[in-house]
Amino acid sequence: MDLLLFAGSDTKIMRNSGRSTLKRTKIDHMMNGMVYMIFVMLILCAAGLAIGQTFWESAINSGNTSWYLYDGYDYSPNYRGFLGFWGYIIVLNTMVPISLYVSVEMIRLGQSFFIDWDLHMYYPKKDTGAKARTTSLNEQLGQIEYIFTDKTGTLTQNIMTFKKCSINGKTYGDQKQIAGKQTKGTKNVDFSWNVLADPSFTFIDEMLIQQIRFGNDPYVHEFFKLLALCHTVMVDKTEGGELCYEAASPDEGALVTAARNFGFVFLSRTQNTITISELGKEVTYERLAILDFNSDRKRMSVIVRDPKGNIRLYCKGADTVIYQRLHPDNPIKEQTETALDIFANETLRTLCLCYKDISEEDFKTWNKKYHQASVAIKNREEALDKVYEEIENNLVMLGATAIEDKLQDGVPQTIHTLSKADIKIWVLTGDKKETAENIGYACKLLTDKSVITYGEEVNDMIQKRIDLQKSRKNVEEGNSNSEPESNTNRTLIITGSWLNEILLEKKRRKRRRLKLKFQQGSEQKQENPQDKSKIDALKEKRQKNFVDLACECSSVICCRVTPKQKAMVVDLVKKYKKAITLSIGDGANDVSMIKTAHIGVGISGQEGMQAVMSSDYSFAQFRYLQRLLLVHGRWSYIRMCKFLSYFFYKNFAYTLVNFWYSFFNGYSGQTVYDTIFMALYNLLYSSLPIIVLGLQDQVRRINDMVYSKETRVLVGV
Repeated sequence: MDLLLFAGSDTKIMRNSGRSTLKRTKIDHMMNGMVYMIFVMLILCAAGLAIGQTFWESAINSGNTSWYLYDGYDYSPNYRGFLGFWGYIIVLNTMVPISLYVSVEMIRLGQSFFIDWDLHMYYPKKDTGAKARTTSLNEQLGQIEYIFTDKTGTLTQNIMTFKKCSINGKTYGDQKQIAGKQTKGTKNVDFSWNVLADPSFTFIDEMLIQQIRFGNDPYVHEFFKLLALCHTVMVDKTEGGELCYEAASPDEGALVTAARNFGFVFLSRTQNTITISELGKEVTYERLAILDFNSDRKRMSVIVRDPKGNIRLYCKGADTVIYQRLHPDNPIKEQTETALDIFANETLRTLCLCYKDISEEDFKTWNKKYHQASVAIKNREEALDKVYEEIENNLVMLGATAIEDKLQDGVPQTIHTLSKADIKIWVLTGDKKETAENIGYACKLLTDKSVITYGEEVNDMIQKRIDLQKSRKNVEEGNSNSEPESNTNRTLIITGSWLNEILLEKKRRKRRRLKLKFQQGSEQKQENPQDKSKIDALKEKRQKNFVDLACECSSVICCRVTPKQKAMVVDLVKKYKKAITLSIGDGANDVSMIKTAHIGVGISGQEGMQAVMSSDYSFAQFRYLQRLLLVHGRWSYIRMCKFLSYFFYKNFAYTLVNFWYSFFNGYSGQTVYDTIFMALYNLLYSSLPIIVLGLQDQVRRINDMVYSKETRVLVGV
């Protein structure tokens, strides 16, 4: 038996981990600068006093009566001044805050415990409390200017529920929102006819059940057969014989559960087969290939052979990529697109479903290319993508699914409070534009007064800004009436494709082609770097103008964006605005964004712990972000500033006494303190005042909290 182990830097988890950078706060940089300045001040003070000693010794040797300072050694004044320089370095070394960094880390450790112990950030349903995974960024929480948040699982609960679907141009589900009035058929469907149904699943529309059991529409059966076959869900059976699905994402789990309740039950899988139950009849399909999902493809496909020998490709994915690969003759294309818009307006998550019949000869030809790409040593992912593109075309539309993901409790109130604190919130999501826009209204990120600007308009506005800057390049004073328009109520809604267009980040596929190499002349070698520098300059100018325009708006929503684009947006704000940023997410697709921001916050939700493991702080609900920033962040920032002010004052007050005393002891390096007094001074004067101030501050805050609570009780809140 052969055993193959994947270990080291080539494993998938190591390749996806990325580089971790050391995060430092503004106070850290300020402290480092102040320590450098104190070192310089120490050297200057010691040099000045050494020069004073040199002149003093010259006066003694010239007949000065201060004979008691003379040590009997026949040293020259210059040499005595040299020795005095090092003596004063030792005497005045307490000016340098040697224990500052240790004290700061101890304070940060205590503040981290305050976050961990905060019961107001404890989520009892999951028995999950807040966790400070770092002790070096606490005061930075009180300086946040921009928040970048994911939508699914961060603003929403990430508990997916199959609500509606469109099959062969017909929409099934609760129709009251579509019709604009209450309909009669709003009671849940009875699934008692299906012994394998999930009892927790609910659906409103008896017509779909009638179509599945007694209808003649083959598209309905193919629709749910696709949901039962095209996925990566694993199945397990409990002791009672009930099926238990384990899905990598809640979306897949919801879709497979829906297919299960409508009669197409996923039973088991092996390396080469998938077994499902079709309305009580067990059928085994041969799995020929799986075309994996990733953030760039935005789709997943599976190629299977049915018991009759027919080969078929089933595909599900985002509408933006599916519609580009449909066969020109698709009669339900427009009807499905209309249903997708309706689903998105109801803040439902959508996916398109389609299929394609493949002949035996075509599959054999494609399978050879697929095998060669899958065993390639170099550029394997690019080779697989190219092979996938060859087979995923001329697809036939089946319909679309609509999944509901409700907002978490307290999200609108949290966003409103953070906005009042002058913190701008940007939503970066992979959902449709309409879904993201409606979620924006639901969580009060958008209001009736908001002026929404879409990607094409943003592109024109940025180009106008660039043209205006060019026209003013050689003009000292411009016309104030021609300034770019700024509207504090404006909201940008940009898709990932428009974001690449605006920022000149078009994706280029690397294709290996045979190229004849000719020796370039000196003129061509000079032109290429110049052209590249021009392109880089134009790209940087567009990026800067985009950031300036976006930061003038009240909020920004980026939809249909990839994880790489999320990190790019965060990095642009850091680069051009020098602002303190915070990213918050719950899934593996948010890791790059979390690592890029100054502070990363992970939510322990339904998509595992990848975001939490890569974050600096973690908790279970988005609403706890308000307390983390406005309570713990602000208090930590105030306490650290008070401590630093007192620490530097104490050091200078203690050290400059020796500096002043040197004027009276002939710059001899004599200290005014003895060892015992120094110890008592550092113990009492350094510790007790800051402890008393801290206790007074904490008592005052507790009194304020109690008073505010009593006030709320009195007014009946």
